[in-house]
Amino acid sequence: MSQASTHPLPPDKFLLLAANLLHRALVEPGRTEAKQLYRRIEDGERLPLANVRMEDDSTAAFGLSLDHSEFRGKLNYGAFRASVNALLANIGQVVREEKPVQVFSAQDGGESMIFGVPAVTVEQGRTNLLVLSADPGAGGATELRLMYLDPLQFEEQLTPSPTGTGGSAA
Repeated sequence: MSQASTHPLPPDKFLLLAANLLHRALVEPGRTEAKQLYRRIEDGERLPLANVRMEDDSTAAFGLSLDHSEFRGKLNYGAFRASVNALLANIGQVVREEKPVQVFSAQDGGESMIFGVPAVTVEQGRTNLLVLSADPGAGGATELRLMYLDPLQFEEQLTPSPTGTGGSAA
């Protein structure tokens, strides 16, 4: 019987993989299918996302969840989709420009991490900040968690884009 081995990916490669999985699940499908997935994660479900064959021929399972407890205003599919698109664009820019990715570890000593690539959006005059976190130990799969954070924590560092639908940390 073979044992599972873990070979952590560098943050930039992990972000690229995560962005591709998120794009495939939330952007590529038609609006109806993507909206159904959004409703499920908005209701608190943790969904299986994909099984990915890694370079060493091992298989890694990924799940998806959403933490919108810090969202300001009323979250709807349009606001969520704008946040996800801004996040994916910002991750793509970081990866293309080969910028170092800041990774924040869980304060409780767990394996969870938050990637320092934010997406800033403004919905009905309220600023929101979406980030990607990952929990490699979540039920045998790596959970990709889209998390809205309190933007006031970063008020001086954030610059919304002129269109009000994206931005990045300064």
